[in-house]
Amino acid sequence: MIRAGIIGATGYAGGELTRILLGHKNVEIKWYGSKSYIDQKYASVYRNMFCLVEDVCRDDHLQALSDQVDVIFTATPQGFLASVLDERILSKVKVVDLSADYRIKDVAVYEKWYGIEHKSPQLIDGAVYGLCEINREAIKRARLVANPGCYPTCSILSLYPLLKEGLIDPSTIIIDAKSGTSGAGRSAKTANLFCEVNENIKAYSVTGHRHTPEIEEQLSYAAKQPVLLNFTPHLVPMNRGILVTAYASLKPDATSALPTSEQVRAAYERYYKEETFVRVLEPGICPETKWVEGSNYVDVNFQIDPRTKRIVVMGAMDNLVKGAAGQAVQNMNLMFGQKEDEGLRWAPLFP
Repeated sequence: MIRAGIIGATGYAGGELTRILLGHKNVEIKWYGSKSYIDQKYASVYRNMFCLVEDVCRDDHLQALSDQVDVIFTATPQGFLASVLDERILSKVKVVDLSADYRIKDVAVYEKWYGIEHKSPQLIDGAVYGLCEINREAIKRARLVANPGCYPTCSILSLYPLLKEGLIDPSTIIIDAKSGTSGAGRSAKTANLFCEVNENIKAYSVTGHRHTPEIEEQLSYAAKQPVLLNFTPHLVPMNRGILVTAYASLKPDATSALPTSEQVRAAYERYYKEETFVRVLEPGICPETKWVEGSNYVDVNFQIDPRTKRIVVMGAMDNLVKGAAGQAVQNMNLMFGQKEDEGLRWAPLFP
């Protein structure tokens, strides 16, 4: 039995981690860390856990809590884990971090985009970027996994085969993404009030969203060259879900011929045919958030526009599951030699 602890257990991602881990046959949650609700019953914060979780919330003292578990999930604000994690903790437990503290390899880039000093840059090189479909073998050997962001997960998985196979021009990528309000977290913010969000859709952090360098870094590895792109997120009035629509120019081969739909589909099949949680939809079917809600699946598809010689790539997923907690559990399974889909085998919710 894997003993798990969750720091940040009362945020949306932490609550989703609790829900998923309670259904994992090989995991026991030993403690729930939440600085905002110390000594309060967890079920009083999330009443869906009434009669399911009897524990009270503890503080976030990582050193003391690490003696009691095998793995720690940190669903915390940026900068928290980097300020407290050290070799002594990592010698005792494995860590899956849902923040951005160890996702970006260049410390200067992290500090520029997040506006804070990184307190443990010496640990960055040893952290593995936890996108299981791409870094599976490295994750199996990891003691510190940087769980990817929600927008990056959907964006990277949607575009990855095209860049790996050299089917698109990396300099032409534009990503338009939309997310439900849970992606903004559970803290009180005027911009997230019902009257502000309902009957509205808006772009935000235009040309400056923090997930941009994460997406660029990972797609650069796929393309084997630097990738510079436009990423624009939008907030939509729904609880869960991310929809990515990405655009890029097709790259002609040596004979000046452009990739065909058959060639592109073959590339997606090569990378995702054996993947449990990436579903390549049938031709002509566009991904929709309602068909992945509450699940760890990512639905992807594409459409070639012969008139503009561009490709439109689409991806949909649940930002709290595959975009956060579900992916974290998928990573934990790999780190502890479990079946990768253990605790994650359920169909999307509908309606």
